[in-house]
Amino acid sequence: MKRFDYRILIGAALILGGILMLLDKTGVLKGATDFFCAGLLAIGAGIFLFWFFSDRLKWWAAIPGFTLAGMAASTLLLDKIGWGGLAFLGGIGVGFWAVYLRRPAQWWAIIPGGVLLTLGFTSALTEAFNIVETGGVFFVGLGLTFLLVALLAKMKWAFIPAAVLLLLGFFLGTPFVGVLEYAWIGVLLIAGGVMVISSVRSN
Repeated sequence: MKRFDYRILIGAALILGGILMLLDKTGVLKGATDFFCAGLLAIGAGIFLFWFFSDRLKWWAAIPGFTLAGMAASTLLLDKIGWGGLAFLGGIGVGFWAVYLRRPAQWWAIIPGGVLLTLGFTSALTEAFNIVETGGVFFVGLGLTFLLVALLAKMKWAFIPAAVLLLLGFFLGTPFVGVLEYAWIGVLLIAGGVMVISSVRSN
């Protein structure tokens, strides 16, 4: 039996894409190009996600799989209503979280997962809701990310950046933002005082 030639499938897909793009350009079928691109991205996402869910050793496939899925959703619809950034960046973030959930030993995946989800949400707040001041949300998201690293991965050092970032997010996201100008002064005074006192006590 003659083996199926994959070039036939690829060629048919290219011909279909060319026809859809032509119909889109001529105004016969508006948005056909977006549907074609979204379809290709969805197929790619399906392949990688099938590998991820069917083979535990292919944990890395979650990252391109969810990334392509987010790109497909963004291209198809969400980008038009201001949620494209959340779909794309959030998709990558979900991919990293899937890696951690599959293999908790890969605790590092929590950090890019949390950061990218935070960037996606801040993008949605800016594009979909026209909220310009998103600095507080951004720092709170980063703080929660490091807090999860500390709690889930048992990394005690992560409590320090978590506390700092959560405090920054609180001050930047509330009317108390002006307090930061004095907070740095307080930090310097306290740190200097602690060093002087420790030096005196040691002598």
